[in-house]
Amino acid sequence: MTEKRLELVRGLGAWASAAIVVGTMIGTGIFLKPAEMAREGRSVSVVFAAWIVGAILSIFGAFSFAELGSMIPEAGGEYAYLRRAFGPVYGFVFGWMHSIVGRPSSLASIAAGMMRFLSFLLPGIALPLFTVHIALPGLSGWIKPYDFVFTWAQLLAVVWLLIMTGVNYLGVRLGGAVQVFLTTIKITSVAVVIAVAFFAPASTQSSAVQPFWPAAGMGGGAIFSAFLAALAAALWAYDGWEDLNLVGSEVENPQKNFPRALVGGVGFVAVIYLLFSAACLKVLPFESVAASQHIASDVVAHIEGATAAGWITLAMVISALGSMNSSVLSGARVGYAMARDGIFFKIVEGIHPKFRTPGRSLIFQGVLASLMALTGTFEELTNLLFLPPGSSMLLPSSRSSECARPSPICRAPIAAGAIPGSRACSWWAHSRSRSISGSNAPAALRSACF
Repeated sequence: MTEKRLELVRGLGAWASAAIVVGTMIGTGIFLKPAEMAREGRSVSVVFAAWIVGAILSIFGAFSFAELGSMIPEAGGEYAYLRRAFGPVYGFVFGWMHSIVGRPSSLASIAAGMMRFLSFLLPGIALPLFTVHIALPGLSGWIKPYDFVFTWAQLLAVVWLLIMTGVNYLGVRLGGAVQVFLTTIKITSVAVVIAVAFFAPASTQSSAVQPFWPAAGMGGGAIFSAFLAALAAALWAYDGWEDLNLVGSEVENPQKNFPRALVGGVGFVAVIYLLFSAACLKVLPFESVAASQHIASDVVAHIEGATAAGWITLAMVISALGSMNSSVLSGARVGYAMARDGIFFKIVEGIHPKFRTPGRSLIFQGVLASLMALTGTFEELTNLLFLPPGSSMLLPSSRSSECARPSPICRAPIAAGAIPGSRACSWWAHSRSRSISGSNAPAALRSACF
């Protein structure tokens, strides 16, 4: 008599599912990318156009992934879809890039962004502990020497990565409950910033003339290039809605919860982002927004003072923590699914008999993310742009006639094709908008490869 195979449990209800979507999207990006978008877009109209186009592309993807999640509620998300649609090779390629590069670098960048927020409250963690000069003999003409600076922030980033890994190791219901709690805090903190800005006294609002339209001397090509660069930053801020599909085998009532969580969550976040950007520009001059290192704290400090800004910064740290938790929870399911199918490291396979979580895969993911957090800055880690094979979203209309569709959510080829196109534009704009200097050359090289 063979032993019954352990399976993951469906422990994520409607609120936890929505919290994964919203909590993953509203992380470090909304607090760091508006300044970059202002620098790259150079005008208010270009910045808001990037936010709106990014929202439309993300909603297209949410529609497609909602139908995929309803039809194929399996662990691994895109890995399972690509394997079914185009064969095991495509699933294998996606799964390996996701598990070795994509998700660990994303987690490390969230941890690095969280430490940047924390350094405003505790400046000492950003002080260098030691510096290592790295130069390859005989290759200095090709690869510029690099100074690796090690700080307390990198160690603290690893500590929090391990803590969140431990929380999700103890059960998916615990991870989901923590996600709901952290997402509530982050939504509240963003709403406070928006309310403070819109209801601020007239004396604290910006009196400067904002550059609404692009400068008269900019040609069409320059404006389009600026738009794409701003769109790249916007798409990074919108990224994360697809994470719910990675835990498809653990979502309760997937036929109802996937469409509600994905489409509703992306639409809600888009409104939040537009209001947040409008609030920043209502209080601060455009040039101040572009130069800001911590835009939410600057807005509150301008109106209420440094003490209130300190509390907002703490809320930003919690916001990043929520994004980290949802990413840890969802990301490990790909490695688990691949190991179960025999195409990944055997050590990653298996479900904990008591907690019913992919414990080994969680540990594997945590170790890789910790190594990246120890060796990269926020900018270098976010340059590891991962281009997921968006062609998996063609599955509902091409290769899945055997799957029951509970509702015709989105089958238009333009909706499915918009996402891989947007990812390619995002990478092109990101690579065009930055020169490859010695400090970010390794990250830019990895971005080109992945």
